[in-house]
Amino acid sequence: MSDEILFSREGRIGLVTLNRPQALNALNRSMCVSLHRQLMDWILDDEVQAVVVEGAGGRAFCAGGDVVGLHTAGRMGSDEWQGFFHDEYRMNQAIAHYPKPYVALVDGISMGGGVGISVHAPFRVATEKTLFAMPETGIGLIPDVGGTHALARFPGEFGTWAGLTGARVKGGDCVAIGYCTHYTPSAEIPTLKERLAHSHESVAEVLATFDTDPGELTLPALRDGIDYLFAQDQVEDILSLLDDGDDWAQEQARIIRTLSPTSLKLTLHGLREAEGATIEQALKLEYRMVSAIRGGHDFYEGVRAQLIDKDRSPRWSPASLDQVDISGYLLEPEWGDLTFD
Repeated sequence: MSDEILFSREGRIGLVTLNRPQALNALNRSMCVSLHRQLMDWILDDEVQAVVVEGAGGRAFCAGGDVVGLHTAGRMGSDEWQGFFHDEYRMNQAIAHYPKPYVALVDGISMGGGVGISVHAPFRVATEKTLFAMPETGIGLIPDVGGTHALARFPGEFGTWAGLTGARVKGGDCVAIGYCTHYTPSAEIPTLKERLAHSHESVAEVLATFDTDPGELTLPALRDGIDYLFAQDQVEDILSLLDDGDDWAQEQARIIRTLSPTSLKLTLHGLREAEGATIEQALKLEYRMVSAIRGGHDFYEGVRAQLIDKDRSPRWSPASLDQVDISGYLLEPEWGDLTFD
């Protein structure tokens, strides 16, 4: 087993530790496969009554997937591209249906793939160190890993706002928008983990005991405005409302206009399709989209600009929303649709 992801048993819990602190615990394909396999094994282990997932290093829970590696694989035409998403999405689906309590201790940065191994679980604990974002529209991707399904179920239009803008949400506001279910100070996490492992109380009862008031929050006051501004079904209509809004709204419009027009269109389509969909249907559509993204331009340009050259000046193509046609991104890929056999 790779030391990039560690599995152990402590009392009644199976403990998963993402162990790539130098990479902010970003997921690679082998980690996804190992986690999926271990979760299946623990279903059959009567001594494991719950699963707890944490990140090593104190800074990040999981900052996403290895997009630089995907950049290389996509450029080379390697099967690693579709293989990574196939294995990751099947793992996400397994978490969504996991029959035992699953607790994500989101004590740090959680983006992209980190959201995928937490948001589908019934219990997600935020701390003052939690930083949530789905920043994919800034690298020519989409909020995947079942993100369209999860974001579509955030209260009001918080998910649409977060998915389109890539907004960073901190601490207790992660509970307010629907990403996390509980808030506990970071210093209490070791004690919480010990209680989860050894208490005779249920997981839900232990978490309720440690659930704490996070104090003053930012996002609840913005809820009505976000619900109004981001309820449209076309990105252009959202921008039109934002342009006519206050300074905060106009700043959201400015941010959106720096992001990939193709990713924005795909993201909003995925979010609206996911509203009445199962997790499997949402993941299947996301798989179609990312499979087509492999043959496009914006992902490679976005990763170059943000993570490789770091000039922060991506040149998107198409460069404007009115030039984007997403129909080709919704078709079954040549290697077939995602399945969950």
